[in-house]
Amino acid sequence: MIVDDQEMIRAGLRAILEPQADIEIVADVGDGFEALAAIDGLSVDVVLMDIRMPGIDGVEATKRLRAAYTSEQLRIIVLTTFDNDENVFAALRAGANGFLSKGIGPAELAAGIHEVATGGGALSASASAALIGHVAHESRPAADAAMLDRFSALTPRELDVVKAAARGLDNTQIAAEMFVSPYTVKTHANRAMAKLGARDRAQLVTFAYRAGFAAS
Repeated sequence: MIVDDQEMIRAGLRAILEPQADIEIVADVGDGFEALAAIDGLSVDVVLMDIRMPGIDGVEATKRLRAAYTSEQLRIIVLTTFDNDENVFAALRAGANGFLSKGIGPAELAAGIHEVATGGGALSASASAALIGHVAHESRPAADAAMLDRFSALTPRELDVVKAAARGLDNTQIAAEMFVSPYTVKTHANRAMAKLGARDRAQLVTFAYRAGFAAS
């Protein structure tokens, strides 16, 4: 389901995604209220959610969808211009599984949808920068020790992948830096998420910063 108040954006996303053999657009709606009203009668796996919309914005719509559907039942990708890091962090807290910029190319968009649909988390470079910008300025000393303790369960390679993700690198960039395949990076990241209890890559980055790995 595509949720965006601009008809041209919805049409453009349809044009990009409909030729994909394994992606089906079941609906496109113009605001959060329409999304909430329509979704019960549809079989939706992934929602592409804009943030700035009339009525209720994408953050509130995400929050309401997450109250009704678990992350296993419904995956939500926030698709925006990321001109405000507060929006990114608010959407994460509301239960979004991925963050992609409207400026990305068709291939990256399709790949992000596949990643999120299969249980991963998509985080574009601009989203990483926004998320890191917010979390790096947060101060939560009471949670640091407990969060750091969770990281003791990671292997050295898993920890290296998490630190690289916290620097805003994607799987391909991490693979080049570590001289391994992107698949290996994804495997390490997924194992780290499972051990840390992170629902997706965005939350993994947040956990890394809370544990004190901001400068690593």
